[in-house]
This record gives sequence, structure tokens and C-alpha cells, in this order.
Amino acid sequence: MIEVKIKLFAAYQEAYQQSEIRRTVPSNTPVLTILEQVIQEHPELEPWRSLTRFGVNYQFVPPETRLRDGDEVVLIPPVSGG
Repeated sequence: MIEVKIKLFAAYQEAYQQSEIRRTVPSNTPVLTILEQVIQEHPELEPWRSLTRFGVNYQFVPPETRLRDGDEVVLIPPVSGG
């Protein structure tokens, strides 16, 4: 098992009412699994599933990227501003 820190922004941060959460997951869990867990816990985030990008340790990564102990995961939904 490994521990990862998940940074939350926009809709994800609103759903959890905090800017980060920690999770213990099996070694080599793909980053996509983190998104699936988050959506399972907060089904209102389902519309963001196909639009979310992933970052691990300050780099954009594909959904199949395997996580390692201590990784920092970022779920990046689309944002707008003006």
C-alpha cells in the first residue's frame, strides 16, 4: 500500500470543502482510479469525468500513469475566468 496526496481545485474542492485529501491505495494504482474514487464519493462530480486532466508531481500525465508512494496527484477540471 502507498499513500498519495490529492490536490483539489474548482468543482472538486467545492465538493470536498477542502483543498487536499490523502488516500492509501495499492501500489501501482493508476491515477484514473483516484478520479473514480472521488466520483464514487461525490456523484455530483460525474459531469467532470471526461473533462478532467491529471497531474502527478507537477507534470501532466495520462490516466494510466501508475502511482508511487508519496506522489502528489492533481485533478484538473476545466476552469473559466474573466
